[in-house]
Amino acid sequence: MKNPNKQIFLLAHILALLLMGHTAFSATLKVCKTCTYTSVKQAVQKAKPGDTVLIDGGTYQESGIEINKPLRLIGQNNPVIDSNYKGQIITITVDDVTVDGLTLKNIATSYIRDDAAIRVFRASNVHILNNTILNTYYGIYLQNSEKITIKDNVVKGENTGKTESALGNAIHLYYTDEVEISGNNVQGHRDGIYLEVVKNSKVHRNSSLNNQRYGLHFMFSNGNTYTNNIFRHNGAGVAVMYTDDVLMEHNTFEDNWGAAAYGLLLKDIRDSVIRNNIFKRNTTAIYMESSSRLDIKNNDFERNGWAIKLMTTCVDDTFRLNNFTGNSFDVSTNGTSQLNHFENNYWEKYTGYDLDKNGVGDVPYRPVSLYAMLVERVPPSVMLMRSFMVDLLDNMEKVLPSIIPENLVDEKPLMKRIKHDNDKELAQVLRQTTSAAGRER
Repeated sequence: MKNPNKQIFLLAHILALLLMGHTAFSATLKVCKTCTYTSVKQAVQKAKPGDTVLIDGGTYQESGIEINKPLRLIGQNNPVIDSNYKGQIITITVDDVTVDGLTLKNIATSYIRDDAAIRVFRASNVHILNNTILNTYYGIYLQNSEKITIKDNVVKGENTGKTESALGNAIHLYYTDEVEISGNNVQGHRDGIYLEVVKNSKVHRNSSLNNQRYGLHFMFSNGNTYTNNIFRHNGAGVAVMYTDDVLMEHNTFEDNWGAAAYGLLLKDIRDSVIRNNIFKRNTTAIYMESSSRLDIKNNDFERNGWAIKLMTTCVDDTFRLNNFTGNSFDVSTNGTSQLNHFENNYWEKYTGYDLDKNGVGDVPYRPVSLYAMLVERVPPSVMLMRSFMVDLLDNMEKVLPSIIPENLVDEKPLMKRIKHDNDKELAQVLRQTTSAAGRER
């Protein structure tokens, strides 16, 4: 009688070999000036599924490299693939591909084809790692794909003297889900990172600098997060439009200056969280239009022109435990009707008192000044800033309020700036204010 355990073991062994498939016998094809393969394209064409194409240092004048089988494209000693302005460099149309350690450069503007250094089309489980992409129209372009990793790349364009239409985006996602974009440095493009119809993706630890339009741009992209990023010297730091359920946390929005520049632009966005961010030296830190049910909490607004521009189309937004220091205008709006909630924020301009010493001001604070309303309606009046006339206007409004929104008020302003890196202090503030509210009821 045959031993059933031995048969099971044999079948399991055969199955394991089948599952290992091509990877068990994968080869490495080396590319160099004196190797059998002197061209990257030639090695990719000859490679079998699961092989590694190892590219040694040197410059390779190539474009139109198509990867249609699972491969690892690995660079050593900093190899450079130079398109010499002749078109797209790498196109990936299959699952299970890695591109790691290459320098890709020189792609001309192409309005019809949208040429990129690396394009991924209808693929999954693709890893784009440790590459340097220089002077290209689009850097990395993902389309109709999923489960992609874009990590630790440098994507640098040349936007000096170029119009917005002549620039592509550094990292561009279109109808692509479950993407991790982390540790990248993107600059000199139209948008640093662009997401259109993208879900369940994470943008983490990137720096997006000196882009002509936005550092990060969302369009119709729900259920995503962006955390621990730096957005500096862009036309605007981040724009989130027509999107729901976004987590925005631990980011820095800094030095985004210009006539229409924002740290964060929110348009038609709902049910999202903006927490523990730093907004410093932006023309407008946050501009909000037609946005609702946002939780804006634990942020620092420091030395901006406008900290918050809150249009009357915004409803049910909550501002709590934020610091407002050194801003020309803390809050500005375009009408007298407001359906949003401010509570327990620190306002540097607050001049009230705290007789019971509980850390909460005894007098409510109205962050919108008459002068802010005037500038919103008559922009050239900003030239009067810090004049005696402005002080006179604001003091008159405090005595006889008539124009500023009556219900845009922080009923419980905090007396001291909040240290947002100290959770114990935040908890203590919350306990104190909740306790005080209970006593008043």
